[in-house]
Amino acid sequence: MNKTKSEKEVVLGQRIDLETFISVARFGAKVTFSQAYCERVNRSRALVEQWVDEGRVMYGITTGFGALCTKAISKEETARLQENIILSHSTSVGEPFTCEQARATMLMVLQNLGQGFSGVRLLILEKYREFLNKGVTPWMPREGSVGYLSPEAHMALVLTGMGQAYFEGVLLPAQEALKKAHIEPIALSSKEGLALISGTTSVTALGALALYDMLQAAKSADIIGSMSLEALKGIIKAFDERVMSIRPHIHQTQTAANVRNILSDSEIIHHYKDSRIQDALSLRCIPQLHGAVKKTLNDALVTIETEINACCDNPIIWPDEQNPDVISACNPDSAYVGLAMDSACIASTMLAKMSERRNNRLIDESLSGYPCFLIKEPGLNSGLMIPQYTQAGLLNDMRILSTPATIDGTPTCANQEDYVAMGYNASKKAVSIVEKLEYILAIELLSVYTAQGFLDADLKRSSATLNVFDELTQTIPPLEQDVYLFPYINYLKDLIHSGRLVALVEEKTGPLQ
Repeated sequence: MNKTKSEKEVVLGQRIDLETFISVARFGAKVTFSQAYCERVNRSRALVEQWVDEGRVMYGITTGFGALCTKAISKEETARLQENIILSHSTSVGEPFTCEQARATMLMVLQNLGQGFSGVRLLILEKYREFLNKGVTPWMPREGSVGYLSPEAHMALVLTGMGQAYFEGVLLPAQEALKKAHIEPIALSSKEGLALISGTTSVTALGALALYDMLQAAKSADIIGSMSLEALKGIIKAFDERVMSIRPHIHQTQTAANVRNILSDSEIIHHYKDSRIQDALSLRCIPQLHGAVKKTLNDALVTIETEINACCDNPIIWPDEQNPDVISACNPDSAYVGLAMDSACIASTMLAKMSERRNNRLIDESLSGYPCFLIKEPGLNSGLMIPQYTQAGLLNDMRILSTPATIDGTPTCANQEDYVAMGYNASKKAVSIVEKLEYILAIELLSVYTAQGFLDADLKRSSATLNVFDELTQTIPPLEQDVYLFPYINYLKDLIHSGRLVALVEEKTGPLQ
């Protein structure tokens, strides 16, 4: 994760991975274009201009859109057509994208149209590049998309000086934001309005942000689960390499190795290794469940990184010198990303449900052997009783959000679009799900941290656990009576979200798998 934060400039033109994508969207890396990027964009644009001059029939360029594809558009009206599509499609509603979500969507447009199969002017892409580099962030309502069109249309409005945008954190009319950033608005030309709003750009942008955090949360869950195992005096034998070797799922094997690595020098784990036959499933099944989650998330990573580096436009401009063509098809379909993110949502909820069960064991005196709710005077004090309620409420939300979005398919566009993948909602709910997962893991970590006050002081915890605790003690005092817990839950959530928790452990263990 430190690699992501250290990246200062990203050159578009070659394949980029998820970490590079996040370095721009979240951490503000500057964007430039390679010579190859510029050349392929210009090559496909020259074909569009040639074919418009020739009066060639092309979907969305010299015809209307969707069910209106049979309506011819004259050469003189092609620019007006592109302006109209931006105006008429800016209909998403509700709360706006966050700045990083809008930045991710702009980056996806640059990746999508920069493949050289869309026929837009390089000038259009230079404007979005300026937006990213100068901190102009379009205001984009997030509710009401079936996979493309509306949020992207609000974003494209800003190119023309319409709509709203943030500049230096302040929401302004687009004209004013552009003026402050010293950026001139532009008029759209043939093909460009359609290209700017078509594709899986917002779907992939939201999915990429959510998946990055899910992968980080999964590694954090290995750490927090290991610390719970230690606090509950668990049996390390369940993580034996021999057990993993006869069910050779790679992510199960890696998870077990992470737990053994994190707890390798724990005197508590060594002392209690033969104290009972087996632990509850929320402890001994960590490799199996966490491994299955990681497998699902890594499958989604393949999909997301493929989509980041793809052209999902329609129609596409095929710039072959011998046989150039314009092809109307359906690369904007969001089924790949939608199915991947629906699966990632389910996987994240499974990770959360095990975390909640481990936390319950820590605070239940009949299961942990510690005072009730990890407080010295239960009754007078509630201790960590209610954070588990918070987990239960969050988990209920996650279960609701785990219903797949992609099983719906409400037709649109007078049945020209009679099947709709609904990948946008899959990615949108993934953003919400991973935030809830981080809170659930944070609450488990709070209980682990509090439990340390009741452990045998003669037995040393693992060096990785101690490194985490040393940092936590700088912010969270010993919880000996009821206190305002909300700030500590948020602090721990941020520790997970930022990657700091993983970094603290890897200082002692080396890179986790």
